[in-house]
Amino acid sequence: MKGKAFALIFLFCALSVGAKVKLPTLMGDNMILQQQTEVKLWGKATPKAEVRVTPSWSGKTTTCRADKDGNWLLTVSTPKAGYTPYEITFDDGEKTSVKNVLIGEVWLASGQSNMEMPLRGFGGCCIMNGADDIIAATDNKGVRMFTVPKSQSYEPKTECEGSWNVASIETAPNFSATAYHFATSLSRALQIPVGIINSSFGGATVEGWIGRKLLETYPDVTLNPDSIERLNPMYRPMLMYNAMLKPLQNYTIKGFIWYQGESNVGRHDTYAQRLADMVQLWRNDWGLGELPFYFVEIAPYAYNDAWDDTAGAYLREAQFKAQSLIPNSAMISTNNLVEPYEVFNIHPRNKTMVGHRLSYLALNLTYGRKQIHCFSPQYKSWTVKGKEAWVSFDHLEMGICRNYDLRGFEVAGEDRVFHPSDSVWVHWQTNEVVVSSEKVAKPVAVRYCFRNFQIGTMIGGNELPTIPFRTDNW
Repeated sequence: MKGKAFALIFLFCALSVGAKVKLPTLMGDNMILQQQTEVKLWGKATPKAEVRVTPSWSGKTTTCRADKDGNWLLTVSTPKAGYTPYEITFDDGEKTSVKNVLIGEVWLASGQSNMEMPLRGFGGCCIMNGADDIIAATDNKGVRMFTVPKSQSYEPKTECEGSWNVASIETAPNFSATAYHFATSLSRALQIPVGIINSSFGGATVEGWIGRKLLETYPDVTLNPDSIERLNPMYRPMLMYNAMLKPLQNYTIKGFIWYQGESNVGRHDTYAQRLADMVQLWRNDWGLGELPFYFVEIAPYAYNDAWDDTAGAYLREAQFKAQSLIPNSAMISTNNLVEPYEVFNIHPRNKTMVGHRLSYLALNLTYGRKQIHCFSPQYKSWTVKGKEAWVSFDHLEMGICRNYDLRGFEVAGEDRVFHPSDSVWVHWQTNEVVVSSEKVAKPVAVRYCFRNFQIGTMIGGNELPTIPFRTDNW
């Protein structure tokens, strides 16, 4: 009898241990949940077990039942954002909890190495004011980041490694610099916590972040494992999407920020549509409607070791076009965020303003802070008057804010040879820019910073740079 009783006690204890709810790494201590909405919570439990979830902000218990494989998912209502730390208790016979949970705004950051680049910098590539920002991170307790480790998979995953980290001198060195400055700017403006999930892979192409079903429709992409394995890991299609994005899709977010494109230079003909395909796929995965998608124009750089070539310019043009294909999207320009000595540095140091400019889009377009001007001057049209090209622009609500020493313009005549403009002036009554060159008798085309590495000086409101453009289609 004693032996049987001991066996029953052992079995009961084993079942109790097995019953404890298992949570994904995304749902852990220090996490930030999206405010004033129904957020998803999920995990594993004993198959068919009832799971009870009680957040301390309401004290209300919500229940669901795990399926035959032990998977469960439910939603709870979140309150208004604030800095009060909360606890969430999970119970299916044995309790577990996550602590120090804040309510705020949550954004997913993704892309390649310029989004990945941490505040501490990369070897041979410094971050502007990186050390000072790391030291000051302790003052930004409301900014928290979950960094998804780089990983690849041929099949969609449901879990990833990682943990939520509160900004501090210990943790901030590993925070994405662009995402951190986006978050701190939002947090200061909105006076609430901001959480970032950073899922970036250095060198990744846009195809790396797209799933199998879509990729199978692209004639130039093969998903044969033997073919994929022969590629540099950075350039492998689908594998980042499966390993680093699929595990995140249950987490309720406000929107996406994206910094990628360098690895697609030379394939600009397909980029705009594939970026639009990717965004639609992600939005379908999250099931939260047309989540905002704000992205970064690739920076000036000597792509293919040629500063005056145009391969990078064509990719930027495709990025600009993508805005018209992606509802609720917008792009920031980085044309003036590089230094001349960075012509061969694919990782420009100034990530502060990249993050801030992304935040201007979010503040204006998502949060309704219309006081924050967020659009760069964009080419609209042009006409010829004698030897001069008169160029007009959209988004000059605050005018052209630099009307002297305007550099970056080129004009071409009937021979289609472009010459730097030796005369550029602003017709302030109409905000048109008048461009000419002594070497061009009659302009037939105008370009602005339409080269791999060419820094312009024309800025509009909020010191935002004019987006590079061309009027020709050669």
